[in-house]
Amino acid sequence: MDTQSESFATAFNRHLVSERRLSAHTCKSYAHDIHILFKQLAPATVGHVQPQHIRQVIIQLHGKGYSGRSLGRMLSAWRRFYHFLIREHGFHHNPCTGIRVPKSPKKLPHALSPDEAAQLLTFTAVNPLIIRDRAMFELFYSSGLRLAELAQLGTNDIDFPDGTVRVTGKGGKTRIVPVGKVAIEALQEWTGYRNKIARSGVDALFLSQHGNAISARTVSHRLKTHSRQQGLHKNVHPHILRHSFASHLLQSSGDLRAVQEMLGHAHITSTQVYTHLDFQHLTHVYDAAHPRAKKK
Repeated sequence: MDTQSESFATAFNRHLVSERRLSAHTCKSYAHDIHILFKQLAPATVGHVQPQHIRQVIIQLHGKGYSGRSLGRMLSAWRRFYHFLIREHGFHHNPCTGIRVPKSPKKLPHALSPDEAAQLLTFTAVNPLIIRDRAMFELFYSSGLRLAELAQLGTNDIDFPDGTVRVTGKGGKTRIVPVGKVAIEALQEWTGYRNKIARSGVDALFLSQHGNAISARTVSHRLKTHSRQQGLHKNVHPHILRHSFASHLLQSSGDLRAVQEMLGHAHITSTQVYTHLDFQHLTHVYDAAHPRAKKK
């Protein structure tokens, strides 16, 4: 990366952090995507890039095995980067405008069945750490939180009388999500132990054994370990509980807008993927039960 390009990339990252207030994870993704662009463009400089150069980069990356979804995310980052350069550094055109990426098959998110969810969450909490784990897993499934959202919860974000949780999601947007009775009971039990081990000044709801805020990585590790102990022979991660929450709620209610609001999706199209999961469920039931669908 030449010095000028590196300077532009640094300025863009500052813009994302200070003005857009995006999360550290999102800013890191933008930086990664822009680094890939610079690497593919070399030795061309940022200021001399034309649409044909962007098309060629996409062709090259697609040939290396990048999916249409990954390329679409990259193109979005590049487009936003050039929009910033036009606004802040006097660039005259955005070479990413009008560029399209190859389409790739849409993958449906994996979800647990209701029985598998019950199998995962039916266990005896015999010590404070397992009490904490039970509260975390119940909250994931009860309210459909993202991993980062759960890890950054504070003690005041749970409203026990109302049975709700205040969640800060992507882009710093806040939403209020219902919490089920079982999850509330698990959280109340954990809170009693949490207050005994919390270090001074630590407000995080979920803590490590040393009294500090728990890390997202630890949450994922604990869930994987617990799922194996419960006999679930599949890759169970925090997001699969979010998918299960959405799928099971949609199957029961059919209220796509309500599910969208609880998940914190900015666009309804992000939530509509769960209608496909619901259809798969109905198809499975039909194939298993309808006399004309049964195979001879």
